[in-house]
Amino acid sequence: MNERIFQIGGEIEKVIKKYSPTHLSIEKLYFTNNQKTAMGVAEARGVIINQAKHAGLTVREFTPLQVKVAVTGYGKADKKALWYMVKVLTEMSKEAKYDDEMDAIAIALTAIATKGE
Repeated sequence: MNERIFQIGGEIEKVIKKYSPTHLSIEKLYFTNNQKTAMGVAEARGVIINQAKHAGLTVREFTPLQVKVAVTGYGKADKKALWYMVKVLTEMSKEAKYDDEMDAIAIALTAIATKGE
């Protein structure tokens, strides 16, 4: 796990240097039944936030509820409804390869929709 955390930090640093973003939006951690997974996710979030802050980015965090409300207008929307709206709002021409890609786009849309709040 230590090596994976180190790799995540390096990749985030590369992306920041390549694209020069000003903001980072990330999902707030919520605890699940799997404590081992929660710890790994928390560590990954920590290194991502650290790299972003080190580069001077503004970091915004959103709960899953906030993402669902911002993207679909309904806090209890399921993944299918969320992803449908992501496709509509972004006019995506192809299917995302991974579920995490759609979630990341939804979080970015939430940041745009709530700018200034």
